[in-house]
Amino acid sequence: MAPLASAQPAPQAAKAGAAKAAASVVEATLKPPHHYVTAHMKAHALSMAQMRQQNQEAMAGWPIMPAPPLHGPALQRQRRLLRAWTPRKPPRVVHRAADAKAPIPLIDGVQPVLDRGRWFHALLEQLEGRYLPGRNTDFRWEGQMWYGTDINKFMVKSEGTWAKGVVDGGIQQFLYSRAISPYWDFQTGIRADLDSGPADIWGAVGVQGLSLYEFELQATGYFNATGVAARLEASYDILITKRLFLQPEVELNFYSQDNIKRGYGRGLSDIDGGLRLRYEFWRKFAPYIGVTYEGPVGHAAWLRRHYGKARRIDTGLGKNLRFTFGLRTWF
Repeated sequence: MAPLASAQPAPQAAKAGAAKAAASVVEATLKPPHHYVTAHMKAHALSMAQMRQQNQEAMAGWPIMPAPPLHGPALQRQRRLLRAWTPRKPPRVVHRAADAKAPIPLIDGVQPVLDRGRWFHALLEQLEGRYLPGRNTDFRWEGQMWYGTDINKFMVKSEGTWAKGVVDGGIQQFLYSRAISPYWDFQTGIRADLDSGPADIWGAVGVQGLSLYEFELQATGYFNATGVAARLEASYDILITKRLFLQPEVELNFYSQDNIKRGYGRGLSDIDGGLRLRYEFWRKFAPYIGVTYEGPVGHAAWLRRHYGKARRIDTGLGKNLRFTFGLRTWF
């Protein structure tokens, strides 16, 4: 009986011989575990794709070996890349924000805050007319302006009401303000009651800032030879749209003594509050409408009912709720 190899057709014998030769070359060049693959190649004459798949399966789970050290041209190329990515000069470090150029470099990894510049700012919070049918329209202003840094400021606050040709409730404050936290300022100075009535001077100490939930608060105590006083102010901006705001606001005044000439009494003396709907055409121009109430309470109301006619001021409680229109602006 003739041998089986001699019975195979000539092309199949040539193909088996080529696969065997390729397997011998791979066996000579590869190292373990590729012997597993080369053994199968010799037995089954695997294709290159099957050999790659079985090689990957055999290599699965083997630890990743570190890259061999570079020598010759590869090492020179790596050095050129490092020189290209390394800055020639270290970044210039500045210690004052005024010395920094845009873009501002970091100082110890932190962007410096420009809190040393001197600025002037004026805010006219209320410039309004208070209207009631059948009665005169009162005009009121309230605002503040300051000059200084974000830390230290010289501040002036002014407010008053012009009604029936006289100025009433004119309070001017000249204060030194210092930031004691990111949202609060400590303020001290003097308060001058300057209007159509007798003048009065007070010392002033207080705080002003933004409380939790973004309530704007002011709490100030006053003192002079006749007694002490206190004022609390609070307001809040309810954002209806990006330009439309509803602002409730209230102001309470307390005194330790009666003062018939200026129209205030001991205890809670008067309240000034309002609800204003403001539309900001732009940030510096915001007209508003609303309702306001201003009037004495408690012992001060009793004093005004008995002595108000002599001072030509409105003493009617319940008649001081008025329609209000005005403008809020700043620069």
